Amino acid sequence: MIQTQLYIDGQWQSPIDQGTRAIVSPADESVIAQAAEATRADARLAIAAARRAFDGPWRQTTIRDRARLLNKIADLIDRDAEKLAHLESLNTGKTLTESRTDMGDIAATFRYFAGLVASESGAVNEAPHHVISRTLREPVGVCGLITPWNYPLLQAAWKIAPALGAGNTVVIKPSNLTPLTTHHFTQLIAELDLPPGVFNLVTGGAEVGAELAESLDVDLVSFTGGAFAGESIMKAATGNFKRIGLELGGKNPNIVFADADLDAAVDYALNAAFFHAGQVCSAGSRLMVEDSIYDAFIGRLAERLPRIVIGNGFHGETQMGPVQSAQQHEKILGMVQAGIAEGARLVHGGKRPAGDVFRKGYWLEPTLLADVTAGMKIAKEEIFGPVITAERFRSEVEALRAANDTPYGLAAAVWTRDLDKANRMSRALRFGTVWVNDYHPYFPEAPWGGYKASGIGRELARIGLDEYTELKHSYINLAPKAMGWFGA
Repeated sequence: MIQTQLYIDGQWQSPIDQGTRAIVSPADESVIAQAAEATRADARLAIAAARRAFDGPWRQTTIRDRARLLNKIADLIDRDAEKLAHLESLNTGKTLTESRTDMGDIAATFRYFAGLVASESGAVNEAPHHVISRTLREPVGVCGLITPWNYPLLQAAWKIAPALGAGNTVVIKPSNLTPLTTHHFTQLIAELDLPPGVFNLVTGGAEVGAELAESLDVDLVSFTGGAFAGESIMKAATGNFKRIGLELGGKNPNIVFADADLDAAVDYALNAAFFHAGQVCSAGSRLMVEDSIYDAFIGRLAERLPRIVIGNGFHGETQMGPVQSAQQHEKILGMVQAGIAEGARLVHGGKRPAGDVFRKGYWLEPTLLADVTAGMKIAKEEIFGPVITAERFRSEVEALRAANDTPYGLAAAVWTRDLDKANRMSRALRFGTVWVNDYHPYFPEAPWGGYKASGIGRELARIGLDEYTELKHSYINLAPKAMGWFGA
């Protein structure tokens, strides 16, 4: 049985009230860990430690020091990649192959930001010969980082690497459902010679996140998760007008035109929707297919869905694991039934798989709902599970109008051999990422984030580092002289 603790001010410790939370395997509902359950009081201790560190020794670190730190962290992730991948799959239910890929991406994220930080020097502005005018980027201060349950360590890395690299101190709160890899990551941090308080871990529920959002000693909150919690954080942040970064999910259209490479489009439609059992903020769960190929496309999907191998993520043949929690399982089934009630046609799935091995755990068959129309609730709301909703469209204009008719704007994809059409669609779609003839790739060098209700700010890329800095103009007059203007 895994036991976790809090990490505050450079020390492992139990919560003040000794609270714990059982962490449950999504594959069989067994208890796999007892995690420390922090309260607001514990969060305040962590925030105070981060404040002392930022106002004290951490401010003296150099760009080179911080770049070396990020590279050391990447080396430690590589060293413990198999252990971290095992914990990630145990906790989330995703396949071990997916988790191993995540670990490589996490190490790459730290190395990317290490290189970016090392190149920082500020900018010298044009000014009179007796003036030094510089534009500087300085750390924001204490950063509260709140991460989701679907990609626990990857999403943490997207925040931790730029936060530490820019010279901030950190209090991180992982999801209370999936804290195990963040806890092991903190063990790696503890191996490094960091001043106490630079990095703090508080595992717990909503009240810990609320304390990070409300505290006047926290200068920035970065949150990835649901819209309701994001709204609460945004309101709480007004207490001291702290900086906020919000990534709040999406309803992502995957648009297939009749001139597309249909073999590739069918294959990628499955990857877009069922990777990590559809529990991806950018999942292509909203399939939109041109009318002339719609029936054939649905038929080809229907042939492949029963062949998807569902099972334990540690089994090599498994292609899709369970969803993460009982609450998520119930929500997805409810949305499928609501879609059928609205008039959608159930082609496959919509239930727990048959067999004794699936009696316990949060298992769902890959599901396809056809004949969905743009006005249906399931065409507009994020399902966050292994479900494709399929709509038909008759023209480029109709496809564009329907795709943009959503509160969200995170990601979209277009499938066509017509590059002019691809360019028109890519420019007109109001989404933070638009893929053409592909789905799901991202790079540390490219920004990630969305329009509208998908959030505020961007992660990764140069802008992902800038999010954790304040911009300052430094003006130094080297030869001051009296002006003789007032009362001379």
